[in-house]
This record gives sequence, structure tokens and C-alpha cells, in this order.
Amino acid sequence: MRIRQAMLWCVVAVVSIGPAAAQAQDLGVMESAETINRGNFKIRLNPMLVFGKDGEDHELGLAALLGYGFTRNFDLEGGVAFYDGTTFFGATAEVWLIRERPFDLSVVGGIHGRTGDRTADLTGVDLTFLGSGHATDRLEFYTALDLAFEGIGNDADFRTVHLVPGIEYRISDDLDFVAEVGLALTDRARHYLSGGLAFYIR
Repeated sequence: MRIRQAMLWCVVAVVSIGPAAAQAQDLGVMESAETINRGNFKIRLNPMLVFGKDGEDHELGLAALLGYGFTRNFDLEGGVAFYDGTTFFGATAEVWLIRERPFDLSVVGGIHGRTGDRTADLTGVDLTFLGSGHATDRLEFYTALDLAFEGIGNDADFRTVHLVPGIEYRISDDLDFVAEVGLALTDRARHYLSGGLAFYIR
């Protein structure tokens, strides 16, 4: 019941903000370096507030994701993000390279597309370097360098880079709270803030 109420709150928040003109981001990082446990499913829902600059309005979107753990150090995830006039969809593959020595490190690669009446139809490639460590049994801190190469095969190609610090807090064995800040490092990128829930089906 608590999960349903949180998801409903996320949807209401997105609808109530209304249209905005800022350049949208995709689904965010929103995870520590640990991959999904083998044989488990993951469902994630997170609003994303993208901050405008140079006179742009801020923009609020909603991202949803489904993932599956194939081995003890490899998972696949796919998702979609909705903004006013722009929809992102994509998939990623994550490999957990270093396990608790004394931190975790993974590499995530993926591909995404964008479409809508406020954007050109573009395809992009994603590459993320993700490190994390446990502060307590329930709390993890993570930092990611998140790169996106937009408009592959299109004249409108550009690159966005974000430095992304975040936290992941285990509410229960099957539910995590995740929050992060995306700090834009290139002109075409935008700062963003996101927080949401990840539910695991074991």
C-alpha cells in the first residue's frame, strides 16, 4: 500500500507542474554500483526536476524502469521517461567490476532515443562509470560520471556530461529509496535533481 501511495504521489506531482521549456534529460543514474541480484527483477519510479538556464524554464519529468539480474555481476535495464513534449526510451547493461574492496565499481553502457513534438527524433549512446560504498548496513553513497552522446548519425550531434553524487537507502529487503543530484559539466547538459523508489521482486 505504501508503494502504491508513493507512486501515485509521483504521478500527481508531474501532472501538477504543467508544461515547461527546459531541455529534458533521460532517466538519470539512480543506483549504486551493485548490480541486481541474479534472478531478481527491479522496478524503479523517479520524478526528475531539470533546471533551466539562460532563460529556460525548469522542467519536471517522470522516469520508470524495469531491470533483471542475469548473473552475480551483470544486469540489463530498460525504461522510459516522460517530459512535456518529449519522451525518452532506452536500455542499459551494467557490469560490476569491483566488489567491496573496500568499495564497488561498475561500468554501464546503453542506448536511448528521444521523440516528441518538442524535440527532433534522436538516438544516443550512454556510458557511465559508477562507484559506491556502504556508510551503514542500510545506507550507500555513490558517485557517477555519466556521459551521453546525443544525435548519433545526425547533424545535431552533441555530448552531455554529468557528475552525479547520490544516496541509496534500504527501507526494507524489497524497497530502496534513491536520490541524486546531476551536476552539468558541459554546455548542452542541465543540472537536475531526482529521487524515487526501487522495488525488487525476488
